[in-house]
Amino acid sequence: MKQYYSILCFLIFFNSFSQSDNNTYNYRVNLNELKMKSYAKDSTANALVLYEYGNSFIEQDHFDLVTEEKHKIKILNKEGFDEANITIYLYNNGRSSEKVNHIIATTYNLVDNNVVKTKLDNKDIFREKYDDNYTLVKFTMPNVKAGSVITYSFTRSSPFKFKYKGWNFQSDIPKLYSEYRASIPGNWLYNTKLVGAKKLFINESVIKNNCLNGRGGSYANCSLSTYAMKDIPAFIEEDYMTSKYNYLARIEYELKTVTGFDGAKTNYAKTWKTVDREFKTDKDIGRQLNKSIKLEEHLSADIINEKDKLKKAQAIYNYVQDQYTWNETYKIFEEVSVKDLINNKSGNVSSINILLHNMLKKSGVDAKPLLLSTRGNGFPTKIYPVITDFNYLAVQVTINDKQYLLDATDDYLSFGEIPFRCLNSYGRLMDFKKGSQWVDIVPKDLSTVQYKAELNLDDNEGITGKISYKTTGYHALNKRKRYFQNRDAYISALKDHYSDTEITNFEMVKGGKTDSEFVEVYNVEYHADDTGDIIYLNPFFTKFFTENPFKLQERTYPIDFGYKDIYYYALRLNLGENYSLLEKPKDARFALPNNKGSVILSVAAQGNYVNILFKINFNDSIYNPEYYPYLKEFMNKAIDIQNNSLLLLKKK
Repeated sequence: MKQYYSILCFLIFFNSFSQSDNNTYNYRVNLNELKMKSYAKDSTANALVLYEYGNSFIEQDHFDLVTEEKHKIKILNKEGFDEANITIYLYNNGRSSEKVNHIIATTYNLVDNNVVKTKLDNKDIFREKYDDNYTLVKFTMPNVKAGSVITYSFTRSSPFKFKYKGWNFQSDIPKLYSEYRASIPGNWLYNTKLVGAKKLFINESVIKNNCLNGRGGSYANCSLSTYAMKDIPAFIEEDYMTSKYNYLARIEYELKTVTGFDGAKTNYAKTWKTVDREFKTDKDIGRQLNKSIKLEEHLSADIINEKDKLKKAQAIYNYVQDQYTWNETYKIFEEVSVKDLINNKSGNVSSINILLHNMLKKSGVDAKPLLLSTRGNGFPTKIYPVITDFNYLAVQVTINDKQYLLDATDDYLSFGEIPFRCLNSYGRLMDFKKGSQWVDIVPKDLSTVQYKAELNLDDNEGITGKISYKTTGYHALNKRKRYFQNRDAYISALKDHYSDTEITNFEMVKGGKTDSEFVEVYNVEYHADDTGDIIYLNPFFTKFFTENPFKLQERTYPIDFGYKDIYYYALRLNLGENYSLLEKPKDARFALPNNKGSVILSVAAQGNYVNILFKINFNDSIYNPEYYPYLKEFMNKAIDIQNNSLLLLKKK
């Protein structure tokens, strides 16, 4: 009987590792998963989530929020070993804290066709303080090799029911299946938000009666929801995007109301009307916005007495910009003190821009604070107020019915220009009289790059002439910063850019630290390769793009440049009397659908001159994902024109 029982157990164990799970998703490891060498739907994947499961509910004894998690991951190669380093973030507010227990982790390997299991030892689980609000629990899976399958599970308990556990369906590695279950008592009401472009494979909800008991025979029914996705691609970051958290497929919760078993109701979700009132009367930021300031202690009489409001606003802006230094911290709702800023000459974003706001208002300029979330911080929620979504404060002024966005934290910003980090689609304008409102954050002016070359070909195949390089908008901002921070390094970098060309007589002819235009001119001397009677000359002495930034097969999130721009290249080449044009590039034109952009090349010969015009227009600052294949081809065309256009010149 004992022998029969042993054989039965062996068969059950072996069967669990031999059966195919192609049509089911579960936590059990099988032989197919251990033998797996690659993932057919993503041959570049280094690791693959085979299965993951989360289950959140309110436990009966202490009404804590409990979340059970299970993860099963295939390590496909050595580059996937990072997935074996596990970190669990535990939140605390100084009084209460989250806890984690029941950590069970196992690594499975196939050795000589035998399954070898290695379990994590509890002594290899470590804790470390991350910051004032988070503690990390960390462990590394044991005996991980290329081909391993790892499983780990744990239970997290949290007293913070207002922070109901969200779930990330997508990550930087692909997933076969991800499921999340949430049991929410009827007396807890949450806003639920599904983020990202991926569709749910399972989206079901049922009511479970008497799931939670209170005192005196009271009870609550629960909404039991199941969400799942399958065949989830890895999220791959690429150029020209805002925070990946705007697009990662996930589910989030925001607590609206709690009704106690005694019938008492507490509102947690707020309206913007409530937020406006609280913001205005806040003991930190609200009080600072209402502080009176004596202009005569800071501004000259000429500025105070200036009648033209635009000139006055520009002068006040330049004063704050010049006199105070940003300490490169945000902390817009804490450590805000205009007094400390004035005394220390340095402060955070809020302090500097609140001082600007207060000076403008005191001078009779219509100024309002503008709450923003930076590009790296993610979009603020529009469905309901989440004040912690914002991490930046700027100022909007209205003069002669025209709006200007101002930020005095950067010495190089022009009046009406905010940093690139703030170009994140929209912000919340805090109007304490009419009520706050959403406003679009879109630069009104184009940013341009204009390269003009007047060149001459001499008898010895040398090319000499003059370059005029003009930039405006954000392109000019980047130029100004590099030039004024270190002029010598700027010129040295320019000479390095033209590695086979001599640069002389560099001159910056237009562009102060905050001017909206930056114009530089310099002379160039270039010697073409000696190839006999025929000269092969690429006429693009500078290239706007050297490689295509768009390399994905498919992109599911927008292409966000931040601003509209134009690249313009004009060359007038004098061939002189000793050369003639044998062959020139063909004219070309390529346009994006719906007039969203264009690439134009025009080459014309006139007498002894060759005139080349090359122009790249981006008519939108943000393109939806469906434009991605067109933008990819668009950039290929632009790069191909710059790299492969040749003038064939023949000696007479």
